[in-house]
Amino acid sequence: MRVDLHLHSSASDGKLSSEELVHEAAQLGIDIISITDHDSVEGVAPALEAARAYPALKVVPGVEINTDVPRGEVHILGYFIDHRNEELRDRLVALRHSRYGRARGMVTKLQGLGLQMDWERVLELAAGGAIGRPHVAQALVEAGYVSNAKEAFDKYIGRDGPAYVERVKLTPAEAVRLVARAGGLAVLAHPGGVPNLEAMLPQLKEAGLVGLEAYYDGYPAETIAWLVELSRSNGLVISGGSDFHGPGSSVGTTLGDVEVPWELVQRLFAVAWQRSCPGAFPI
Repeated sequence: MRVDLHLHSSASDGKLSSEELVHEAAQLGIDIISITDHDSVEGVAPALEAARAYPALKVVPGVEINTDVPRGEVHILGYFIDHRNEELRDRLVALRHSRYGRARGMVTKLQGLGLQMDWERVLELAAGGAIGRPHVAQALVEAGYVSNAKEAFDKYIGRDGPAYVERVKLTPAEAVRLVARAGGLAVLAHPGGVPNLEAMLPQLKEAGLVGLEAYYDGYPAETIAWLVELSRSNGLVISGGSDFHGPGSSVGTTLGDVEVPWELVQRLFAVAWQRSCPGAFPI
């Protein structure tokens, strides 16, 4: 059985629509996927509908909520959520609105640095989805100011860059509680780079954190082993995914290329089923 529980569609900063993601996953023989767009659940319903054409493929309703900590960002994945939950949708809309203002502010700062940036082009790249820094980075690449997205972040729009703009703040614990109130399971995304991870976990678990994404693109065996042990010692389940953003993207790996042990997937799904999560189903 193959799973990929970390995928981004064009509802946020992915290159493919959720319908296209479903089709690609089915063609690759993947059994279970989750659409986890940044601060958006707009791609979930289309994915669920598209999956009706592929009986062997199951879709977990999901989301990835971006939050802030003093030394960086922490992302919270929400699985098996009620993607129609009004509180969740309203809060995500507010976060997306803040992303719009943030991106506009970054473009203004870049223009102030003498870069001929086109705000309309950034909007086109977002294609109606949740706008984010990757869209600004892509515009910088297209304009010839940097060679790739990483250089754009390092040189201009990263946290210490001259065009960085803060956004509306949401703490990791607040995001965990938001996922729980929407009936879902909160999992800490790509935790290998989270500052003070071991000290943070007890607080997040108290807020309702259920798991860690131990299997993730680029993680070496020793990092995975550390995260698996950390999960077990804290009574957390384990998840994994590719963080796929689309073909040719500099973010994440190929769809379905991160292997997650099936017995660990079963534990995650068992918790969702036991808690009667809205998006849960037996496997």
